[in-house]
Amino acid sequence: MMTSKTIYIDTTTYAPELRFPDFHDDWQVKNGDKLFDSIVNKNHNSDLPILAITQEQGAVPREMIDYKIAVTDKSIESYKVVEIGDFIISLRSFQGGIEYSNYKGICSPAYIVLRKKSDDISNDFFKYYFKTKRYISELTKNLEGIRDGKMISYKQFSD
Repeated sequence: MMTSKTIYIDTTTYAPELRFPDFHDDWQVKNGDKLFDSIVNKNHNSDLPILAITQEQGAVPREMIDYKIAVTDKSIESYKVVEIGDFIISLRSFQGGIEYSNYKGICSPAYIVLRKKSDDISNDFFKYYFKTKRYISELTKNLEGIRDGKMISYKQFSD
């Protein structure tokens, strides 16, 4: 027979039980728009590689994966610039598809490019955090519709 245990959480403080010696302050809870900007930089040339946004490898040049798709020079003009260290909200964001880029390149305008607002923001932390079940569950609470592959908007990410 299983017994249930009630856990009470003090929401006034966000200090973890285990701490590194260099850290003393409580956690700060901030919305996504306070940490990341949505970037729509379309000022590029054709020398930048087109990036594929994958859940397995993050944002990588298309030639690194077996993914061939024809694009016209005209359509590439509307592609967004992705810098090293940017995150991209992918078309499967409801499954944890906020992907990190180790590459500079361009991606389809269908994606949302997120750039951290400060160098104090840890890419390593968010690469992990954006994939946690808890984060994905919170992120998808306000989704509407049943379409497979529904994308999270910047506003939903911000909230």
